Amino acid sequence: MAVPALAGCGAGFDATTNQPYAPNEAQVLIEKGAYGTRGIHIPQAFILGPDPGAQLAWRGSAPVYLNILNKSGAPDTLQKITTNNMGEVKITAPIQLPVGQLVNTGKPSPQIMLEAIPKSLRGGESVKLDLQFANAGVVSMHVPVVTRSREYQNYPPAPNATPAPTP
Repeated sequence: MAVPALAGCGAGFDATTNQPYAPNEAQVLIEKGAYGTRGIHIPQAFILGPDPGAQLAWRGSAPVYLNILNKSGAPDTLQKITTNNMGEVKITAPIQLPVGQLVNTGKPSPQIMLEAIPKSLRGGESVKLDLQFANAGVVSMHVPVVTRSREYQNYPPAPNATPAPTP
């Protein structure tokens, strides 16, 4: 019985089991088959949509949640986010990314909002976001719109969501 436990000790501090991990339907930054790019790792990214059966209103807004880990060796900053034809992304202030520290852009409250969405969203859609970092440059990823259910049900409701019809 000691063999499996001792084998885990030999994995070191860079072992996969020692890295931030978010096992759910949110997106993970994978570029060219590798986890992360240019020192930026994003273990979780999602846009919080409506409650199940409801929809985000046309021209409404939705919070964008990102967990970002900077492994580049130097501090970085998320300066802005753009998207093609899916509204405008507002960041309350540039997001500082210290080396080796997981930064959650949604806690204690969302710092990033997708606004003026040009169509109703129900959940299940995907939005391409271009994240502009001061040092790492532009990092693009497709971020899913998830409904406010299961592991997402305790997040505050997205603004301007229409309620689900009652049965």
